[in-house]
Amino acid sequence: MLKSMTGFGRGVLEADGLQVTAEIKTLNSKGLDIFCRLPRSLSSREIELRNLLSTELERGKIELSVQVVKTAQAEASVSVNRPLVKTYFQDLRESFYHVTESFDDLEMFKIAMAWPNALNTETVTESSDDEWQTVLQAVRIALTECQEFRNREGQVLTTIFGDCINGIENGLKQVAEQDSLRIPAVRERLLKSITDLLGEDGFDKNRFEQELVYYVEKYDIAEEKVRLQTHLNYFREVLKEGNGKKLGFMAQEIGREINTIGSKANDATIQHLVVGMKDDLEKIKEQTANVL
Repeated sequence: MLKSMTGFGRGVLEADGLQVTAEIKTLNSKGLDIFCRLPRSLSSREIELRNLLSTELERGKIELSVQVVKTAQAEASVSVNRPLVKTYFQDLRESFYHVTESFDDLEMFKIAMAWPNALNTETVTESSDDEWQTVLQAVRIALTECQEFRNREGQVLTTIFGDCINGIENGLKQVAEQDSLRIPAVRERLLKSITDLLGEDGFDKNRFEQELVYYVEKYDIAEEKVRLQTHLNYFREVLKEGNGKKLGFMAQEIGREINTIGSKANDATIQHLVVGMKDDLEKIKEQTANVL
């Protein structure tokens, strides 16, 4: 089944006085590029999380964000930074002494407590095993949602690819119909031009037929038509496998045959059909970059 590299998942879990929120966002990329935004208490677990993401998501630009918040039942981890507050307070007293006497100690204490880093709101400790299991479970929930998102996007891409391949195949059928009319029309056009120039008895008809055969061989597109149809059939098979890199390679092969048909046909109608096929092919190329 086809999967997109674009996805999003969110997992929220509360346990043991903690609320853990994990969010995973993925975008298309040629390789695997992982960025983790974690609390400092989970720094030692980053490698494990990276291994999990690489195993489950395989490829793409992946961003993981984890937030750990202590709930009301947990013991508060806020403390006063007493040495810093004391320094603030002393500086305030000395400053106000030279300016005014209207501030009392309580007011200066309130000001000192409002200044930066007066409170220690986080104590950096290693996460316990219970905490880690809660975080891991939240990440797995986010991973499941992200995979489901990727699957849904993959179904949309499958429909787009199918429509574009059908469009190219329909253009190829019209090229085949026009090709059967092309050579007789070319023969009549060349014969008329030479007759108008030299008259009916002024040229060798056998030589003319020989040159026409050379012309037909030079501009024959029979092999290109067969190869293009083969590539279209194989593209549908790879589409069922869900291999994005193979789809990209097949898109290049399809484009090569379409270009050759356009350059060899020397026919205005076929050229117009080729433009339509190229338009469908560009839509395919744009989307193959987003397939896992």
